Amino acid sequence: MAASVREKQTVALKRMLNFNAPPLKNAAAEPVWKVLIYDRFGQDIISPLLSVKELRDMGITLHLLLHSDRDPIPDVPAVYFVMPTEENIDRICQDLRNQLYESYYLNFISAISRSKLEDIASAALAANAVTQVTKVYDQYLNFITLEDDMFTLCHQNKELISYHAINRADIQDTEMEAIMDTVVDSLFCFFVTLGAVPIIRCPRGNAAEMVAVKLDKKLRENLRDARNSLFTGDNMAAGQFSFQRPLFVLVDRNVDMATPLHHTWTYQALIHDVLDLQLNRVVMEEGAGADPSPTGARPKKKIRKTYDLTAADKFWQKHKGSPFPEVAESVQEELDSYRAQEDEVKHLKSIMGLEGEDDGAISMLSDNTAKLTSAVSSLPELLEKKRLIDLHTNVATAVLDHIKSRKLDVYFEYEEKLMSKSTLDKSLLDIISDPDAGTPEDKMRLFLIYYITAQQAPSESDLEQYKTALLDAGCDLSPLNYIKQWKAFTKMAATPANYGNSGVKPMGLFSRVMNSGSQFVMEGVKNLVLKQHNLPVTRILDNLMEMKSNPETDDYRYFDPKMLRGSESSIPRNKNPFQEAIVFVVGGGNYIEYQNLVDYAKFKQGKKVVYGCSELSNAAQFTKQLSQLGQK
Repeated sequence: MAASVREKQTVALKRMLNFNAPPLKNAAAEPVWKVLIYDRFGQDIISPLLSVKELRDMGITLHLLLHSDRDPIPDVPAVYFVMPTEENIDRICQDLRNQLYESYYLNFISAISRSKLEDIASAALAANAVTQVTKVYDQYLNFITLEDDMFTLCHQNKELISYHAINRADIQDTEMEAIMDTVVDSLFCFFVTLGAVPIIRCPRGNAAEMVAVKLDKKLRENLRDARNSLFTGDNMAAGQFSFQRPLFVLVDRNVDMATPLHHTWTYQALIHDVLDLQLNRVVMEEGAGADPSPTGARPKKKIRKTYDLTAADKFWQKHKGSPFPEVAESVQEELDSYRAQEDEVKHLKSIMGLEGEDDGAISMLSDNTAKLTSAVSSLPELLEKKRLIDLHTNVATAVLDHIKSRKLDVYFEYEEKLMSKSTLDKSLLDIISDPDAGTPEDKMRLFLIYYITAQQAPSESDLEQYKTALLDAGCDLSPLNYIKQWKAFTKMAATPANYGNSGVKPMGLFSRVMNSGSQFVMEGVKNLVLKQHNLPVTRILDNLMEMKSNPETDDYRYFDPKMLRGSESSIPRNKNPFQEAIVFVVGGGNYIEYQNLVDYAKFKQGKKVVYGCSELSNAAQFTKQLSQLGQK
């Protein structure tokens, strides 16, 4: 897979913005100025991939939401990027009637039906605008890429395909079909964009199997229709594929319920857990200092800050999977090296007697000092470095505040021990009843993990005791009601997931970061270092990718959409290990599993693993879904 999904989706978007022609190579040509009209779905797909500056470079002067009030701009072409929904189509027809733009390039995020196309055609006729509708395209881009090796299906109304939606007790068959169709439509778009037909493996008897059956059927129908197949011809001929097809493993969230509730210790997953991280953007409220405002004065307003964590940010790319203490140290090191560079520039200015002088003086002297020239030319670079250091200092400090105030290191260490079945150094009851340790939600998460991973469920009397303690701590017990049913049900179906012998070794308290000059006061936070271990999802992938025999995965179904007759078998035709695999979790994923897969792939030379999920939920959102299920 030479190009990552992220690159392919970006290329597809740039093509679309260039009126579906390959972008021009020569930079001298002025782009055609145009407006971009998208709906919320389109916005979510574009925003993690293209910045406003990149859009401007592509000639986009304005980008507007489809359902906002837009003024007519009669001499400009408009590129639309929207879902083919009823209300979107109506609005496009209205735009045609109002003659808002010079020409219309309609791009649908996923395939538009024949009848809706006819609606647009008749509206264009009525509005006398047939010549202005220049092109209509199905883009097959109905998924959101967040990393080179991670994608999620939707962000806008993700509650429609969430864990809660799939596992409701009162769900109708028709509703389930609709959810599965939505998921399959997005996955189909994903493979069209990837340009590969996968070999599909899935467990039996759950939502993942339904998705697999439907996806197999959809891919197969598309491959049969030779004239309109999306997997032949020019998009395949580019030679961008290795000969081997990717393996597509579908798993159900119910395989592993502990990980989505787990407290984590790596940077990216921590940000997602304790701050508000959506589509690679962190939103933080920065209070104006802790001091109470003088009596009678209006309370100070909290400033909302947003930070984008992008692929271009080298620090982020390097450290997003590191344990938090390492990140704090690295931020500190970056800060120190930046200060040294800054001092050098100041020092040069003072030598040249230019303190407080205007910049004109600098330019006069610049010819006789190569040193100063290099210092000045490195300024933009320094400023960008400073911006990134500030960003990570703020984000890491915010995360650290949560770790300290909620004792997240204690939770993390304890949960790791629970999951790896190692000996516990203090009783669960102590942590639950300790008023200083964590929020009620933290306690509930800890207890749920204990309940999920326990070999045998606690006795009734113990359970009552735990419940009382949880209620005293202010917890909502409804998630437990659901997990109890879930556990009773899975006990009949399967053995509990095994979390491998993970372990955390405390490394003594921080030495380097403890020095007084540091931004991060780490007192009392444990310096925990992770040992590599595979979570259930990673282990399933490993068995299927390496063709290992294992009772856990031997029963997985096998689909090959390229085979003429869909033979129903779990016997793989292909006996060689796969080089590329995509794991997809139906019912929601998280950054903990993603990070675990990334770490797994690091140890496997030349193997590519991509993680996908129907929605990204952090532990708080997942707990909320469990409590909704428990209230039924």
